[in-house]
Amino acid sequence: MDLKLEYLKATTRRQFLGGCGVGFGAAALTALLDQPAQAAESTNPLAPKASHFPARAKHVIYLHMAGSPSQLDLFDYKPKLVELNGQKCPDELLKNERFAFIKGVPTMLGTPHKFTKHGASGAEISNLLPHLSEVADDLCIVRSMVTDQFNHAPAQVFLNTGFARPGRPSMGSWLTYGLGSENQDLPGFAVLVSGGKTPDGGASLWGSGFLPSVYQGVQFRAQGEPVLYVSNPNGMDSATRRRSLDALKSLNQLQLETFGDPETLTRIEQYEMAYRMQTSVPELMRIDDEPAHIHALYGTKPGEMSLANNCLLARRLVERGVRFVHLYDWGWDHHGAGKGNDIVEALPEKCKETDKPIAALVRDLKQRGLLDSTLVVFSGEFGRTPMNEARNGSTFLGRDHHPHAFTLWMAGGGIRAGYTHGATDELGYRAVEDKVHVHDLQATILHLLGLDHTKLTHKFQGRQYRLTDVHGNVVEKLLG
Repeated sequence: MDLKLEYLKATTRRQFLGGCGVGFGAAALTALLDQPAQAAESTNPLAPKASHFPARAKHVIYLHMAGSPSQLDLFDYKPKLVELNGQKCPDELLKNERFAFIKGVPTMLGTPHKFTKHGASGAEISNLLPHLSEVADDLCIVRSMVTDQFNHAPAQVFLNTGFARPGRPSMGSWLTYGLGSENQDLPGFAVLVSGGKTPDGGASLWGSGFLPSVYQGVQFRAQGEPVLYVSNPNGMDSATRRRSLDALKSLNQLQLETFGDPETLTRIEQYEMAYRMQTSVPELMRIDDEPAHIHALYGTKPGEMSLANNCLLARRLVERGVRFVHLYDWGWDHHGAGKGNDIVEALPEKCKETDKPIAALVRDLKQRGLLDSTLVVFSGEFGRTPMNEARNGSTFLGRDHHPHAFTLWMAGGGIRAGYTHGATDELGYRAVEDKVHVHDLQATILHLLGLDHTKLTHKFQGRQYRLTDVHGNVVEKLLG
């Protein structure tokens, strides 16, 4: 094989010129280097790849509670806030602050729910989460999270891509780009949605941005066609589909040889993956094959669109080698703007839907020996205010968006179990101890999978980009 010719074939004119550096002399030198051909490396972009250093985890299940649960009612109990309930908010908390909906001088809002310490770790968790409380010693609770954004879509995009505007690769895309997939019959990055609504950030939350599109998340559905556009059209059997794909592959190969666009290689692989998924996906989605005690553990009902079903599917996906599984559950935006939107009735109802299956996921992974190799993360995109929002004079109790403090928890995958990290002030307004920024979280997740966040880069528009951009530090205290 002529390595120089293959290298040039797999490089577009824009990529070639963009990589010239100081001029055509540098380009000529690059072409003369004796290194493996880019085309050869790209023929199977989802093939398993070596990590930068030994990994503590192989897979991630990220449970994103879209809308953002109130940390002050679930994980961060503040007796002082309860004491000040109904009193005017201190001026120093309002000075130079922007809120999404709060206007004027709000009143402080202590939680109406009870907290209890659980397990040998003494983790303090709300009575709204009785099932999760039973696995408290498996959790690493981070109470000192902060973000740069205070509206849903930008905050969700920021959490998932490291940038507040759409267009950058998502965390799952970076991981599959860096590590590939253990199962060549399923995508490396899978997405499941519940709660009756797609998150505000939309598909950009699992997009591949400027990375090859083979690394974008593939959305699975519990009802109807499991993955859109994978099934054969009416009147076409598998043999006919195979002949069609072979013809398409020949045409795409010809285009690759003529124009040398590396994205054509991605297109070839995506067609082949879709064909293989026709067999692998139906088997994956048949959760009615699970034994009765597993359905009882999760509270699953085959055929429903629910977080319970998605949690079970997430376990089945990582069991089959999928690298990153992202679950989005809408319904956590409790502003108190009206009935069904408050922290007194609506929040408990939402917790009843989610507490059992999420705790079951941790238990199930552990009993199968998968928790040590699977990092589970639970979070929203930001926190909630310690003040009552009272939008338009509403008498229902609720909290506005809040970027200065929120809580998440992690379990398994090399994380420190039975540990509570960081703290907020006595009102829960700001993180004041062991602060963890979103970029730090991203760096830590990559580290647990054996990737150095400063080295996992991709050149685009003249510079090297990464998930954490130019920020982020691994939080060593969170590591087991």
